[in-house]
Amino acid sequence: MPTKVSPMPPIQDHPDRYAMVNELHARPAAKITAPATATFLAIKPPRFAAKRSRSDDRAHLLALLDRHGAAHPAPDATHFSTDMGRYHMKWESHTEFVTYTTFEQGLTDRPFDPSSFDVYPADWLGAAPGNRLTSIIMRIEVMPDDTASMIEKMLEWFVPESLAASSVLDGVAVIASDFRIDAAGHIRMAMFVKPGTGGRRVGRIVQRMCEIETYKTISMLGLLRARAMSPQMGALDDELTRLTRAMNDGASRSEETLEALLRISSELENMVVESSFRFGATGAYEALVHQRIDVLREARFNGRQTLHEFMMRRFDPAMRTVKSAEGRLAKMAERAMRAGQLLSTRVDVERSAQNQELLASMDKRADLQLRLQHTVEGLSVVAISYYAVNLVAYLVMPLAEPAGVSKPVAMAVLAPVVVLGVWGMVRRIRAKFE
Repeated sequence: MPTKVSPMPPIQDHPDRYAMVNELHARPAAKITAPATATFLAIKPPRFAAKRSRSDDRAHLLALLDRHGAAHPAPDATHFSTDMGRYHMKWESHTEFVTYTTFEQGLTDRPFDPSSFDVYPADWLGAAPGNRLTSIIMRIEVMPDDTASMIEKMLEWFVPESLAASSVLDGVAVIASDFRIDAAGHIRMAMFVKPGTGGRRVGRIVQRMCEIETYKTISMLGLLRARAMSPQMGALDDELTRLTRAMNDGASRSEETLEALLRISSELENMVVESSFRFGATGAYEALVHQRIDVLREARFNGRQTLHEFMMRRFDPAMRTVKSAEGRLAKMAERAMRAGQLLSTRVDVERSAQNQELLASMDKRADLQLRLQHTVEGLSVVAISYYAVNLVAYLVMPLAEPAGVSKPVAMAVLAPVVVLGVWGMVRRIRAKFE
């Protein structure tokens, strides 16, 4: 008898358990059978793409689906695939852009005929919530027995000096592209598939090629940002160097130099904030480009440059420029901060010295004020004593005259006593307040 499996004890699942597992199986590759034609379109808003309204993306998708009478995706879907007449369409929403991929069995009579894009109506394209980031027409043919015919087609379809071609996935397919924009505004790609190759495998190759082109293109936005920032960075670098030298020469006032340094630091910090997302995203997209190329397991085809070699010669230098600009900007911000801290310390020391001089001056003035106060006190004792002697004389003289004491003698006797009394009173008053 088969062994009974005991049921799992009751336990509550993590609220996001299924979402986390399902994410690993999201965005499956389409099933494509050669010969076929694939079209790819990536749409990105020109600014603040990561914060764009996803409802606009969904409304644009639904407008296309409604034209073909196709079903709608779930309200919160980030990817969706469905049949639209003779086409199979796949839609994906990414951090900064959305992509549309369509597949159609058979080939056009004219290779890379722009009519392949007729699946996207002109007015629908005009109402897109963004701009075209890239678009691809991919021609998928059955691999012929002779290599010469494939080479002849490649040289006819692509610019020879830019052509990259390689055998992928242990020889099941040969891929080729020059990554140039043709007269119709599309990137051309060609694939020759061995007979009997599974549709899912072909779909994965198509998906990888579209991802390579998309991530390569959006990575180049970092290069454009680095080039746009270069003149401003150069001007700030020169000014920062001049101010740093001025700190050593002492040719300008420290407060003025510190104010200029703070202004430069503010500008540099603003540039860091504005470019941090783009430079960080560029690094992530660059890694994805190389990862997608690696999984194709390229082998050289007929002596042509591989995708890896194409990227190494043309794409990698651009990415190194972005990294150089990012590093330069960070170092300039650090230099400005260090110079500002040093100059701020110097200003604090100078202000401390000025405060010491001010305190010494205040002490000197206080000493002079005290001396003046003592002088005034002495004069006030004399003045008070003068009036006090006269007042006491008026009181004493009626008694002194009958005794035969004259007024001068009486006042001479009274003056020292009154003066001592007034002096003692003033001393007691000052001691009380002190």
